[in-house]
Amino acid sequence: METRLISTLVRLLDAAQGNRPKLRKRPSLKELLAIRQALLDCVSDCDSPTAQRLRHKIGQSQTPQDLWQLRNDAYQIISQRHNQKVAAERINALMADFQGWVDAKQLARIK
Repeated sequence: METRLISTLVRLLDAAQGNRPKLRKRPSLKELLAIRQALLDCVSDCDSPTAQRLRHKIGQSQTPQDLWQLRNDAYQIISQRHNQKVAAERINALMADFQGWVDAKQLARIK
């Protein structure tokens, strides 16, 4: 309990001072493929031409940051196929795949 409290306090102090955790430099091919696959899985049941274009963009993306930028497109496609609640759930579920690769400020949940 004390250890968790101390680590939380350290993170809060670091954040207050502007010290952010360092992002990993470059993902391995295996890590990048795993992130790509997670995003592809989100839109796997969407068949529109827009979804096909998104799949192509996902396949061409070279960094986790590029892939994270495509989440809005994925959200739109999923919400058109299903609804906004399903889209938000799927996009929010991706956050774990992007932790450490994308700045924590950008990893905001969709409400």
